[in-house]
Order: sequence, then C-alpha cells, then structure tokens
Amino acid sequence: MSAKCPNRYGREAESLDAPNPGTIETAETEGFFVGASDIFTIALTNLISPPVLAFALGLLAVAIKSDLRLPEAFYQAISIYLLLGIGIKGGVALRNADLAELWLPLVATLILGVVIPFLAFTISGWITRLDRVNRGALAAHYGSTSLVTFTAALVFLESSARFVEGYLVTLLAVLEVPGIIVGLLLASRGRRESVAWGDSLREVLSGRSIVLLVGGLTLGAVAGNTGFASIEPFFGGLFTGVLTLFLLELGIVAGRRLPDVRKAGVGVVVFGLGFPVIAGTLGVSAGLLSGLSEGGAALLGVLSASASYIAAPTAVRLALPEASPGIYLTASLGLTFPFNLVAGIPLYIWLSSALEGVLSWTS
Repeated sequence: MSAKCPNRYGREAESLDAPNPGTIETAETEGFFVGASDIFTIALTNLISPPVLAFALGLLAVAIKSDLRLPEAFYQAISIYLLLGIGIKGGVALRNADLAELWLPLVATLILGVVIPFLAFTISGWITRLDRVNRGALAAHYGSTSLVTFTAALVFLESSARFVEGYLVTLLAVLEVPGIIVGLLLASRGRRESVAWGDSLREVLSGRSIVLLVGGLTLGAVAGNTGFASIEPFFGGLFTGVLTLFLLELGIVAGRRLPDVRKAGVGVVVFGLGFPVIAGTLGVSAGLLSGLSEGGAALLGVLSASASYIAAPTAVRLALPEASPGIYLTASLGLTFPFNLVAGIPLYIWLSSALEGVLSWTS
C-alpha cells in the first residue's frame, strides 16, 4: 500500500507502492549532504541490482554472439505490463495527492519539456557537424523520456528506502510529448517540405506508451487503494522480476547498436554521454526548487536526462523521414540509455542529496 511522507516544504505527499516484496518503506526527507565518497556506494549498489546485471548479461550475449533473445510476443507483453503497472500505481497515488502540492512540479516539468530539447538542439550544433534536421531529431528524442530508465530508477530508489512522491508518474506522462513537438519545430524551420504534424501527433498521442500510461493513471485514480489491493500481488511483487527480463532484452538491443557508435562520430558520442548530465542536473535542480523530496527530485533528474526510443522514433520517422536513425537511435539507445542505467541514476541521486544539503544549509 502507499504511505505518506513530508516533502522538503513540509507537506505530505503520497508515495508509490514499492515494486519489491511488500509495501514501500519511506524515509524522512530531511536534507542531508551525501559525501563525495558515497556516490561510489550508491553506484555499486545500483550496479549489482538484478535489473542492471540483466542488462549487462544482454550486452555480454551480443559480445559472444549468442542467439539469446526473448520471443517478440513476450517482449511486447511485458512492456505493456510495465507501462500499465507504473501508470496504475501512479494513479492511485495521484488520487490521494494534494493538488496544491502538484502544480509547482507540474509547471517545472512543462518548462523542462521546452528548455531541454532547445538545449539539445543548440549544444549538438556546437559539438557535431549535424544538419538542422538531424539535430532536431536528436532534440525530439532527448526532450522526451524513457519509461524504462524511469522505472529502473524508481525501483532502485524504493528498494533503498528513499521516499518518492507517487505523482511522479504524472510528470512522466506530461514530459513525454512537449519535447518531441519542440524538436520537430526546431528541425522544420527553413525546411522546404512541411512537417506532417497531423500524422506525427496522432502517432505520439495514440502510441502505446501514452495510451497505457494515461489509461493506467486514470484506472488507478478511479480504483484507489481499495481497488488496487486486489491486483497488488500482480503489479507489486512481480514488478522487479518482470523489469529484469525486460532489461535483459534491452541489453541485447543496445548491444547490437554499439557497433554504430563508431560511425556516429566523436561529437555524437560526446553528446550522448555528456548531455544527459546537463539535462539531469537541470531536472534535479528544478525538482528541488519546486518542492519535491530528494528522491522525487532525483527521479525528475532521471526523466530529464533520459532519451526516448519508443515514442520519439515513431514521430521522427513520420515527420522527418530524411533524419538518420543511425544517429538518433545510436545516441539515445546505444549511448544514453546504458550510461543512465549504469552511472546516471546513482549520479542524479547523489546530486539531489548534495543540492538538498546546500539548500538546507543556506535556508
């Protein structure tokens, strides 16, 4: 079941149920400064977690040329399970949330949804030789989000008893679309052919991730704690195990993208590994300033640092057919996703604790 814990402004917020066995454990979110050495402890704990180890196994399977693959139908089924499950649990928490507490993080998220793709477009122009269309495609991917990175970070935060506001799933859904639109707008400036806005937006808004996230949020908000109790054994205790299988397959997919890194060029590699840190820092800072707890701000940092490889590629393929998938998929899936999963998540958690300590000390 869910539990309440005060955020950094003293208000109570509903927390997501932990996907690990039993119920979520909460921790007081009083600011404390995590020493620099503790980042290695956080990173090591993340590295030896089953989902991350499964991802590494997928990479190894590709390296040794194994024929290991999850059946496509099973892979699609567990992706639906993850999307719907995270949406339902977020909806339950949203029902119990104080709307007065939600509006500031919501505004901050919308601002991030505009600023991050603009920064991605600008910075990629500084460090790469990509044209406007491919830079816009990158901006669309980095302005959107990765549900799997979000879920892996959520599981890690909750398994280490760090409090996370339950309505963060709402921010995930909000951040999914604006970045794609801004990226496409930036790419379309000066382009002879007009962007197929109708088809692109229809694909994004009717895509599996948005339908299941928003549908799950609605379902959870209507059902509430009482309704969720009947399905908690399925969407609660099994969640981490299913995520582990999903990351095994994504490790295989990412491993097959690694050879493309050489073709992408040094600038794209630097962007794919460096830009998530910039965006993640912005997300953590915005989260803390808008009143989120340390865990919530870290998770908003993860959202900001992640890059879409489901919704954005579909929209870009329709709107910008001349953009190169070898660039935007290599950057988002071959570089940024592994970086965030292995190093980014502990980095944003440490950064959130450090900045919270500074804010507490100065206030």
